[in-house]
Amino acid sequence: MTPAAPFGPAEFQLVLLRRMADHQPGLVEDALRTLGATPTVMREANKRWQARAHAGRGPGELDRYRAALGEPEARRPIPGLPAGHQAWVWPVPLWPELRFTVCAGPGRAVWSRTLTRAPGAPVPELRTAADLLPWRCTIDEVYTASRDARAREQVSPALTRLDFTLPDDSTCAAEFAWGLLQRLLPPVKG
Repeated sequence: MTPAAPFGPAEFQLVLLRRMADHQPGLVEDALRTLGATPTVMREANKRWQARAHAGRGPGELDRYRAALGEPEARRPIPGLPAGHQAWVWPVPLWPELRFTVCAGPGRAVWSRTLTRAPGAPVPELRTAADLLPWRCTIDEVYTASRDARAREQVSPALTRLDFTLPDDSTCAAEFAWGLLQRLLPPVKG
């Protein structure tokens, strides 16, 4: 890829995978084969994305997503928030049951960017820690299944650590990249 090469949905999926490669290298290798890409191509796509994100002059964050992913499949108001807050939703071919969702407020200020379950796609049942498999559930689904989920820390806009209790009373902690479960962590004692 050259700097002038187009940056579209295929390249954006590589950016998502780059963040996940530190946690699930085997799953990422499989995904790269599916996409016909190499680790070098993945790193180059991420480097180009980061250069765009940190460019002094350039489109705002929401416009960067739109430039890479095209027009969203849906734009909808976010329940419980004032007018002007919208969720912009794009399909992700690598994960057809998921959508890349960007939540933005007035003035197009982005405050969340995460993978979410596609409307109508089956939602995994999350009752025990054994149900928490990498790449099988989203952070939103864990929040819904848990009675006390709380973010431990937001490592970066794309990486979140969460502590929670599942319906079987097991105390868990997990790490999510782009809102997709990557791995379980030792729970915080307290």
